[in-house]
Amino acid sequence: MLEYKITAQVTPPGLATAKGNESEIKFDATAGRDAILPNPAELMLSSLAACILKNVQRYSEILHIPYRKANIYVSGIRNDNPPFMSEINYKLEIDTDVDERKLTIWHKNIIKFGTITNTLAKACNLNGTISTMN
Repeated sequence: MLEYKITAQVTPPGLATAKGNESEIKFDATAGRDAILPNPAELMLSSLAACILKNVQRYSEILHIPYRKANIYVSGIRNDNPPFMSEINYKLEIDTDVDERKLTIWHKNIIKFGTITNTLAKACNLNGTISTMN
């Protein structure tokens, strides 16, 4: 069993940082909405993107599927009262020459073995597609 740890802090008027390993991420913890820093919901969507892209690399190696680049676009729909993410959608595009059958297998592995993908799929509707870049 793995355990993950971070530390975080906020200073008025809402500049927050989270530290994991040797890195620091700045984020918005204001009562409103900062125009520059990501807010907690955007950090969650970024975590999903990071999980999926990490598994693109991982299963590229395991399944012996070469690729040149991968892009992901993620959006979330937030319920207002009570506030929660009701739906998350993503579109994964990979620059690869793999056929459709292998692309589907790759996608299944990317989603099935992701810590964040599995966590979010239990909490909301998680929908996504994979395609090759043309």
